[in-house]
Amino acid sequence: MIVSLRGTVIDIALGSAVIECNGVGYQILATPHTLSQLVRGEEARVLVTMIVREDAHTLYGFLDADSRALFSLLQTVSGLGPKLALAAQSVLSAAELSAAIAHGDSKTLQKIPGVGKRMAERMVVDLKDKVTAFTTAAVDTATTAHAPMAGNALVVAEQVIEALVGLGFSEKIAEPTVTAVLAENPDINTAQALRTALAALGTK
Repeated sequence: MIVSLRGTVIDIALGSAVIECNGVGYQILATPHTLSQLVRGEEARVLVTMIVREDAHTLYGFLDADSRALFSLLQTVSGLGPKLALAAQSVLSAAELSAAIAHGDSKTLQKIPGVGKRMAERMVVDLKDKVTAFTTAAVDTATTAHAPMAGNALVVAEQVIEALVGLGFSEKIAEPTVTAVLAENPDINTAQALRTALAALGTK
């Protein structure tokens, strides 16, 4: 079982990255925040969870142990698989997600694409007593400042729109939301733009 990777980042895509370790490139799926911390051509260490299916062995990457542990915990909820768990952590930080569960805030949980009222209530019932540690120990990435990613606003807009479509929003809804976010914050990076856009969409 692969639990961590240390090597050179040789590629970064919208929802994944490739890290080369001893001549072998490993693709990891990760949240926009995690990917925004990687730099192409530089060495990185990421924690990983390997999900084995009949047709694929998939690696999911994380910057810290709490995020990885929460990813695994989310999947103990019936009907909540790794794709939805990653979507949840793309929309909400570990602290925000665990706080919403602990306080029974199903409205916040429903901001996650693919999570309806029933799934949100199931998450609260199944995990409410299991997320206490995360509410105090998890790092709230929403309040952490990061340097803007290279590239102009147009590139950021295209990446964020593509990410939103991948998370289940229509392009017709995603495009004006992203345009408005970038108009107010022209120097925002891709990860921050995605989080801001998701927050705005969650209020509609």
